[in-house]
Amino acid sequence: MSASLPGNRELPESQYDLSTYWGRVRHTASITDPRTLLAGKSGLENAKKLIVAYKQGEIKEMTPELWKAKKIVDSTIHPDTGKPVMLPFRMSCFALSNLVVTAGMLTPGLSNTGTVLWQITNQSLNVAINNANANKSTPLSYSKLAQSYFLAVGASCSVAVGLNSLVPRLKRVTPSTKLILSRLVPFAAVASAGFLNVFLMRGEEMRVGIDVYPVLSDADKDKLAAEGRPESDVPSLGKSRKAATLAVGETALSRVLNSSPIMVVPPLILVRLQRTQWLQNNPRMTLPVNLGLILGMSYIALPLALAAFPQRQRISAESLEEEFHGRGGEGGMVVFNRGI
Repeated sequence: MSASLPGNRELPESQYDLSTYWGRVRHTASITDPRTLLAGKSGLENAKKLIVAYKQGEIKEMTPELWKAKKIVDSTIHPDTGKPVMLPFRMSCFALSNLVVTAGMLTPGLSNTGTVLWQITNQSLNVAINNANANKSTPLSYSKLAQSYFLAVGASCSVAVGLNSLVPRLKRVTPSTKLILSRLVPFAAVASAGFLNVFLMRGEEMRVGIDVYPVLSDADKDKLAAEGRPESDVPSLGKSRKAATLAVGETALSRVLNSSPIMVVPPLILVRLQRTQWLQNNPRMTLPVNLGLILGMSYIALPLALAAFPQRQRISAESLEEEFHGRGGEGGMVVFNRGI
């Protein structure tokens, strides 16, 4: 993000009011815009130069060009490492990366073997995305990464195969209800495993804690600027396990909020469309229609889900471990990067 670039003058956090849900939705829609993927390496470097020029006082005011540059940087650079997130695992690429995998999981009449293979593929992608966008103040070892991956894959495959076997055995439901339930099996597997995946992938953060920082007042910011120091120079107050648990829990919940409409709405609409004369006469259109429904719902759901909680989370220092009591910044508050 732009805060990781050199300079002692910070950019406004967003064009929108991040204290409100709809403000966060608009901000999230901006940084998950797939058009930022087209910027490329040269576009990113140009954006970084513009932001550095502002932070060093060469550009006096925010301009549309500067907001665009901030959008590119915020959607590409990890806030903790200052390095680009690998393209397929950026949130701006989330819908596209998940499109084929989601379509595979939602394929009607999928066998147990196909179910397992698609669940493995999905959890592999989830592990990569969760690891790439996690809070990096507490790195995850390769052994923990592997352990978390296999546990998440085992959980998703167990739920999916178990429900696939259960649905046909239901005796007191109509065939049409069985059809709908069978189409919702992937949702149950993805939602449960996705929730678990976040906790497994970021379990080290909850065991060790993540860095928390004092919330700076305007006077604090002016003092830093006068000293020629950026806000990122403010040292961490320490690592908090309570902050980490909150961060991981909110991220896991946002994953469920994101997957729910994507895994539920398209298959239910497709069931309805498959009863229409047009799709019965053009069965080859089933796949493109399914892909279109998934992609459209993905772009709608992603900003709505990610905006449920602020990425830069502020809480009272008194709600954390005793070592942080009385050490908060403005209003006794501390801030930390929740991760996405």
